[in-house]
Amino acid sequence: MMSAANSPPTSPSIQICRMMRPDDANIVGNVHGGTILKMIEEAGCIIGTRHCNTQTGDRCVAALARVERTDFLHPMFIGEVAHVSAEITYTSKHSVEVQVNVLSENILSGSKKVTNKATLWYVPFSLKNVDKIIEVPPIEYFNPDQEELGKKRYEAQKFERMETKERNGEVMTPVSLPEPYTVGFSQSSLIHLIGPSDCTLLGFVHGGVTMKLMDEVAGIVAVRHCKTNIVTASVDAINFHRKIKKGCVITISGRMTFTSNKSMEIEVFVDADPLAEAEKGKYRAVTAFFTYISLDKENRPLPVPPLKLEGEEEQKRFEEGKARYLQNKAKRLADKEQKQ
Repeated sequence: MMSAANSPPTSPSIQICRMMRPDDANIVGNVHGGTILKMIEEAGCIIGTRHCNTQTGDRCVAALARVERTDFLHPMFIGEVAHVSAEITYTSKHSVEVQVNVLSENILSGSKKVTNKATLWYVPFSLKNVDKIIEVPPIEYFNPDQEELGKKRYEAQKFERMETKERNGEVMTPVSLPEPYTVGFSQSSLIHLIGPSDCTLLGFVHGGVTMKLMDEVAGIVAVRHCKTNIVTASVDAINFHRKIKKGCVITISGRMTFTSNKSMEIEVFVDADPLAEAEKGKYRAVTAFFTYISLDKENRPLPVPPLKLEGEEEQKRFEEGKARYLQNKAKRLADKEQKQ
């Protein structure tokens, strides 16, 4: 329930749901991670845009700036109903934090399970001037601690976004006749023209559309590496560095950076080429790391073939991926101990 424009809203929230269809899933019936990410972003965009338009002044659209690490806790299948609930949990002067939970429902048995939890950050842009950022109406917090924790999350993601921008110069070069299980053997790219159906009212691409394409490329890399059924296990922070305009051609590129015994990390980045404004040149728009696992026919985890490294740069990326893997593993164990 949204509050009136003349009073600060308290934790606005929404819920959307829809049934998973065959075109939402892979050939064995597992719903694509990108499909779920797209639904998560749609819910976040709706609630963020609604909230930012509860005040007088310029009408605006909430644009996705960042998605925090998202774990895929349980698989979702064709025929199940996805329930996506979103709630605004923090607002700064120019950004909105939205927390999203996803439940899958088996409508035959009535059973439900949590499949995803995600945190997204949005920035509102004016419909009259797409370069103008609108001030965000504040929300009321249940207590001062809730606001203070939100502020800490805001500062942390702001710092991490700045760190990521410094690494945005890397490019992916094709490899001729690569050996199996090397980075060059599985690296993949997808080219997509941004059309009207991909875009918001402002004429810029929906974050969910971009994330879905990124997941598709990461999935291709994973399949090429292990030649089995694969599913998205988690996504590290997705950073949206620059807006992508309607008419741009985007290249989504993915490469393997790290493998453990049962998981593989894939770096994905999106480069945009504004064809109608060629003088502006190509630019790096989005970056992220996806983690996949390999499954057998009974959806049980399979060992992942080790990644063969060639050169110092690949070794460096592997060690960085290993550090992220160990850090995330330690965090999962800590969270598990807290719940016990």
